[in-house]
Amino acid sequence: MKNLLAIQKKLLPDLIEVMQKRYQILRYINFMQPVGRRSLALSLDMTERVVRSEVEFLRAQNLIETHTSGMTMTEQGYHLLEKLESVMREMSGIDSLEKQLQDELCVKEVIVVPGNSDLSPWVKSELGKAGAKRMKKLLTGDNIIAVTGGTTMAMLADMLNPVPNSKDLLFVPARGGLDEDVQNQANTIAAKMADKMNSSYRMLYIPDQISDESYLTIMNEPSIKEVISLIKQSDIVIHGIGDAARMAERRNTSNADMKKIKDGKAVGEAFGFYFNEHGEIVHKVQTVGIQLENLGDVKDIIAIAGGTSKAKAIRAYMKSAPDNTILITDEAAATTLLKG
Repeated sequence: MKNLLAIQKKLLPDLIEVMQKRYQILRYINFMQPVGRRSLALSLDMTERVVRSEVEFLRAQNLIETHTSGMTMTEQGYHLLEKLESVMREMSGIDSLEKQLQDELCVKEVIVVPGNSDLSPWVKSELGKAGAKRMKKLLTGDNIIAVTGGTTMAMLADMLNPVPNSKDLLFVPARGGLDEDVQNQANTIAAKMADKMNSSYRMLYIPDQISDESYLTIMNEPSIKEVISLIKQSDIVIHGIGDAARMAERRNTSNADMKKIKDGKAVGEAFGFYFNEHGEIVHKVQTVGIQLENLGDVKDIIAIAGGTSKAKAIRAYMKSAPDNTILITDEAAATTLLKG
């Protein structure tokens, strides 16, 4: 396959470009259907004339259908897209990118999806799809799965469906809730994942960030202690990696702590820990749920983050991440990370 691709790039470079363009269009329609031509053109940075021409070709090949509500995929289109994925990954060098980044970050595995989630929000759906697929491979039928909040985790939940023995799974929030959209909170996402997989869940009805006095009181509550105990027994943890400044804002951080974070030049955040570019912890907030030190006892860890803007945060966190971490990111973040 590699030799054939190399020959095609030399003799038929235009063919490769056309394949990549049509693959991008099919991927976008697959995730956003039904979708109109104008939205497609804007999202893929193509002219409407080019999109019109390509759409007519794909429709003539019975790969998509056009309706008043927008374009949708056909069964034939789904099958072709599945077959194209491995070819396009090799063609674009993503397989090689994954191996290089795995060696660079010293983690168990790296999975890279095409695109840049900073520029194309639908790439987050790809991150979610990759996360769901990898999580399913880890399931043994009797797992406790802890999940954090965030838009990418919400996307992952959307991609789930029942598997054999999934009724024996237990989903738990990895931490309390931030003061944000309830749909993106860890409690909601854990419940949604359980619903999608016909399994069970437990909730943690406390804020993510609390004072020392409140922490001591809350941790003595029997119902809270029980859920925290389950969370700490998790054998799979799925979490995001945050940009330090944005996470501090989401937590409504005090001026004093914000100064610590800025003075420490923090670039990344995970589990309430703020890291500088060297991976050093410059600030920690009092959070309820999984702590960084608990990760050493977790069998499988999946970290998901993408976009060029997250590259520094990913690198900073990965300096402290356990060796058994599986990183799922996008092409833009991966390329930026390898450039140093």
